[in-house]
Amino acid sequence: MEKKFSIFGLFAGLIFTALITLSYSEAGEEKVINIVEDFDLPQVVKPVKLKGVYTWAGEEVPNSPDNRERIDRELLVNSYWHSSTLLNIKMSSKYFPAIERVLAEEGVPDDFKYLAVAESNLRNVSSSARAKGYWQFRKLAAKEYGLEVNSEVDERYHIEKSTRAAAKYLKWLKKKFGTWANASAAYNVGPTNMTKILRSQQEDSYYDLNINEETSRYLFRLIAFKEILSNPSAFGFYVEPEDLYEPLDDVYSVEVTESIPNMKEFASKYGVSYRTLKYYNPWLIDNKLTVKTKTYYIKIPRNI
Repeated sequence: MEKKFSIFGLFAGLIFTALITLSYSEAGEEKVINIVEDFDLPQVVKPVKLKGVYTWAGEEVPNSPDNRERIDRELLVNSYWHSSTLLNIKMSSKYFPAIERVLAEEGVPDDFKYLAVAESNLRNVSSSARAKGYWQFRKLAAKEYGLEVNSEVDERYHIEKSTRAAAKYLKWLKKKFGTWANASAAYNVGPTNMTKILRSQQEDSYYDLNINEETSRYLFRLIAFKEILSNPSAFGFYVEPEDLYEPLDDVYSVEVTESIPNMKEFASKYGVSYRTLKYYNPWLIDNKLTVKTKTYYIKIPRNI
């Protein structure tokens, strides 16, 4: 009898404890709901959990408190800059296949595709310094690396050709400054300024330079893009395959060896609109194309 009473008491205690826990749980949930409703912008904002080691172009980033603060800043800024980062994720699906292919052919680390994200958000933009295109070349530098720039053609807006020019420039910077980290910084600040700063501070590493804020943040911004765009869901970005922009690869090329006096008529000849022709060939910046000795290749979509 005493044993039965002990078992009954234990069972009753468990039920009582469960009821109390449930009561507190419901009260707590109600309290949380009330708190959330009191705010104008209900949301959950958490810090980024930093990894132990970060790398850029195969080089390890020194794990100093300064560097960890800098990478933390860029990860937070771009993780919570929702519209911009989401658009970059969608645009990367459109342009990364072409960029990756050219970088591999040129022997440049794949990480540098994120430099195009930092420079232009993978859009054909113009800066206040008159730099243009995906890789933000100025006119003189563009011509130096083989890009045609005139009133009818601007190959800074040609994804494959501008990427190849950027790859060649990056290889030159790597040879001059010794590391891919230094080359990345020099891409932003310019090789002349980079040389002056390294000499004046008697340093040989970007990570040890006391440099202007934009360049100080630049490489860490690249690393942030690499971390977020290579694993979006880890940073709260859930993008279905059908939400991504389509690569511009379902095309065929038309060889052009004679001048085109009217680009609209040329587009109509191949069954596309003028807008569509410019969408696939943004480097054609006029309504005509004068051909002298160079052969051009114009992309035409197959299923429009």
